[in-house]
Amino acid sequence: MEENRHVAVVDFGSQYTQLIVRRVRELGFFAKLYALEEFGELGKPGAIILSGGPRSTSEEDAPDIDFGRLQDYAVPVLGICYGMQLLNIKFGGNVEASDHREYGPAVLVPESREGLFEGISQESQVWMSHSDTVRELAEDCRVIARNQHGTPVSLQWGERCFGIQFHPEVTHSHEGLRILDNFLQHADSLQEFRIEDFKRELLEEIRERVGEKQVVCGVSGGVDSTVLAVLLKESGIRMRAIFVDHGLLRKDEGDEVRNNFRRMGVDIETVEASERFMSKLAGVTDPERKREIIGNLFIEVFWDSVGDADILAQGTLYPDVIESASNAKTKASKIKTHHNRVDRILELQEQGKVLEPLAELFKDEVRELGRSLGIEHDIVQRHPFPGPGLAVRCPGEITADRLRIIRECDAIFISRLKNHGWYEKVWQAYAALVPVKTVGVKGDERSYEFAVSLRAVVSEDAMTADWVELPYDILRETSHRILNDVPGVNRVLYDVSTKPPASIEWE
Repeated sequence: MEENRHVAVVDFGSQYTQLIVRRVRELGFFAKLYALEEFGELGKPGAIILSGGPRSTSEEDAPDIDFGRLQDYAVPVLGICYGMQLLNIKFGGNVEASDHREYGPAVLVPESREGLFEGISQESQVWMSHSDTVRELAEDCRVIARNQHGTPVSLQWGERCFGIQFHPEVTHSHEGLRILDNFLQHADSLQEFRIEDFKRELLEEIRERVGEKQVVCGVSGGVDSTVLAVLLKESGIRMRAIFVDHGLLRKDEGDEVRNNFRRMGVDIETVEASERFMSKLAGVTDPERKREIIGNLFIEVFWDSVGDADILAQGTLYPDVIESASNAKTKASKIKTHHNRVDRILELQEQGKVLEPLAELFKDEVRELGRSLGIEHDIVQRHPFPGPGLAVRCPGEITADRLRIIRECDAIFISRLKNHGWYEKVWQAYAALVPVKTVGVKGDERSYEFAVSLRAVVSEDAMTADWVELPYDILRETSHRILNDVPGVNRVLYDVSTKPPASIEWE
């Protein structure tokens, strides 16, 4: 994508920074996230947003920017939370540490309902997360909004530089999207973000970069690798798509993946490696060790099938790029943890032979791209599934019998969600084995069998997640079916943990 007139979001470390990029794109403009070290490498942005962050501006080594360079960009600037406090200091004001951290909802009261707050309610809920407080304003600064206590929460310097103490990017700020849109209206000729245009550019870039070479990609049946494979096919290049069946898939998933790719007209090569994986995992209980074994063996099996490759294509998404490069000066993404131990892939990266066409997209945007490529609804709306497969849903030793239990319980749970119209209302749902046997009664006899835990969460990109309040009739029906139809289970639980502190998966 061209960098001219994009919205540059400068990251000061806020947990919400990625959401700023998402919200700008939702408004129809192209946004890109930059590490603080890249501040001098923004190209020609049309607007700049300085994110919040966990640090205090009063700290000796507090994150800083080149204020002269910021002014040289000569574009509208919005400072959020830490960004506002930093701007106030740069313009000559003062910020002091507060005795307590303000975290949670507050009431926004605009001084006037124009400019940044055009169309905003006279009193609107916003979300605060800060510890420092603006004590002294610069000479040319004016307060444009306060909270319910009369404390300034939004400042303006000149005509196109703004600061807000709250986070407009989170849904808890009820009119935050409108505020961001109002800010962007101060910019000239911002680059629009439309998935059809993005698709055309991606196809052109793939054809230009690949030429007559052959591209190989791994496919799992998940949304990311599926969209990647269809995109490569659409580009007309020479490609091979390889599906490694590691024996840790859900019930009948191998057949489902092959059928789905046939529906899309994409030829895939299946490598059956279940026995190799189960043999390597025998007796292993440590979760990190299991991931390591699966990741390394997957790459070994994959490359044994590939032989040599001109270019490797990966379905890396924007959150992966941001997370991998968060402490680096460049935006070159790294292979994920369970892929980075094999020298061959690292060599290809160093040689510029790794193709990542989806690296500027979020999950929902990948789904939109998939729809624009003609991928059918049930495929593009498929729930995320982890690379290590059912291993992360089987704490303790992985055995054929434990996998059988998980597969059967998971299939029942997912079928109930689909039958009741809830499958697409949740981000991810599954059944996990609780590695503890409990006492029960079956057929008038005492039983000593496993418990399983059902989990259903809502999320935007798996960075945070909340559990879903499923209707009791779905839970009751699912539990009844599992307890009656799945040998080895006598107790069904429902996981009501959020992320954080829990993770989405069990391991």
